[in-house]
Amino acid sequence: MKPVPEGDTALVLVPAADEGQWLGHVSGVAAAIEAAGIPGLTDVVAAPERVAVGYNPLLVGDMAAFEKGVADAAGSAEAGIVAGGATHVIPVVYDGPDMQDVCAAHGINRDRLVAIHTEPDYRVEAVGFLPGFGYLGGLAESLATPRRATPRPSIPAGSVGIGGSQTGVYPFASPGGWNLIGRSSVRLFDPGRPRPGLWAVGDRVRFTAADPAGMAADEKAPAVPETAKSGHGRPVITVVQPGLFTTIQDLGRPGYRASGVPLSGAADPVSLRLANLLVGNPEDSAAIECTLVGPTLRFERDAVVACVGGEFPGLPSGKPVSVAAGTEIALGHVTSGCRGCLAVAGGIVVPPVLGSRSTLVSAGLGGLAGRPLRAGDRLGGGSPAFGPKARFSLPPLLDSAHRPLLVRVLPGEHADWFDEAAWAQTFRVSSRSNRMGVRLEGASLTGSRAAGEADAAARAASLRSIPVFPGTIQVPPDGFPIILLADAQTIGGYPIFGHVITADLPVVAQLRPGDELAWRPVSLGEAHAALWEIEAAVSAFGEAEQP
Repeated sequence: MKPVPEGDTALVLVPAADEGQWLGHVSGVAAAIEAAGIPGLTDVVAAPERVAVGYNPLLVGDMAAFEKGVADAAGSAEAGIVAGGATHVIPVVYDGPDMQDVCAAHGINRDRLVAIHTEPDYRVEAVGFLPGFGYLGGLAESLATPRRATPRPSIPAGSVGIGGSQTGVYPFASPGGWNLIGRSSVRLFDPGRPRPGLWAVGDRVRFTAADPAGMAADEKAPAVPETAKSGHGRPVITVVQPGLFTTIQDLGRPGYRASGVPLSGAADPVSLRLANLLVGNPEDSAAIECTLVGPTLRFERDAVVACVGGEFPGLPSGKPVSVAAGTEIALGHVTSGCRGCLAVAGGIVVPPVLGSRSTLVSAGLGGLAGRPLRAGDRLGGGSPAFGPKARFSLPPLLDSAHRPLLVRVLPGEHADWFDEAAWAQTFRVSSRSNRMGVRLEGASLTGSRAAGEADAAARAASLRSIPVFPGTIQVPPDGFPIILLADAQTIGGYPIFGHVITADLPVVAQLRPGDELAWRPVSLGEAHAALWEIEAAVSAFGEAEQP
């Protein structure tokens, strides 16, 4: 079983298994790879008919040896794997808002629906969309129901739904288009558990009808109180105005994609590293990330700060600045770029969640109560580790002055579904872009289908959800590509045109609505070389001594 590159930070393996056995195979292969202790490995994700292996190219060293280690570990497991996994019993109160509509669609009453839904042992086919969300296969054909024509803007946590031929339970409040037939109080995701997601691919799930009076309402309580207003450490900053979308970020939380947890972290991690180095912090310290409109901050004690990335009128870019206690700084509207990373000497101190202080708003994890900052929030800081680099200039790493921006892309798994014209398109950044992904407009790739367009469209419609990573370029049915960023889901069901190389993702994260980009294909070797070039420059800056 030969690993196949998927972008420049992942490999994909497809176990040789019959259709009825693939869940057992991918689960066992994933477990064997994870247990092998291969240097540089960051994530192992079992998914429909495949295993995705995430890695850090900077820690791998010899890529051929890494691929061999992955293949050997997978091969040692493949021969004797049988379908297994834990069994989970989930009590459900069947009183969902779509119960009558689903019953009417199938010509049955409520009791019959409950009987059909509770009869099978379901299998977890994939985990993603939200942390802890399991796509459960095995739904009776008589209950298969198309997704709602208009998705709900918010579905309560614990809702049990049917979407097509699958069923599942929402672990967090979220938008969604599934038909809601009930609710459960079982906590599907808990960052305090060794494996935060309740289930893994290959596990069995059985639903049982429950009495509403017996439901334990507190099981769904979030791990961090939403009312939290303060970080830990000595108070250093009070948020006067939060700006457009301001959060606390560090370099993210690798290692949890199997439970559906995105990497998160700064959308432009190079700027975060440089900002921290400028004020004398370890480069992975937590900092403030702001988008388009920066916050207004009041400093409660003397501090040294630096803003890198997007340029804001309230602070000089790329220079450490001493701020006296009582000073109020309004960053204002960005004048260049999209996102700024504001580091404070000593770092922003909040409790780590799953090894990171990064904010993941979709799941309410990390940062300050898992949400964007608000007026009145107080942020704590630690003690500075080193002196600021006051007399150094930043290395010229991220040249985004060229328009349209030319982004380097590795062809993706479904690149051959599109003709050569797809590589010659120029796109505009949509105002609907966010930390999950950069949405592109102006050139729909539906008109660039390769020969056999109808076949390609049919294949796209039947595509199973598969693992995706930051940089993955997905093409939804409207043909307008989406470049996934730090907070993107861990699996996706759209065709994958390609992958923006890791070295270029920080530049993509700095694009504003209306900016233009184009792309050109590169090799895996070129992608890794570009990443090493950035790493060498950042490392040299961090190791340089004051003159």
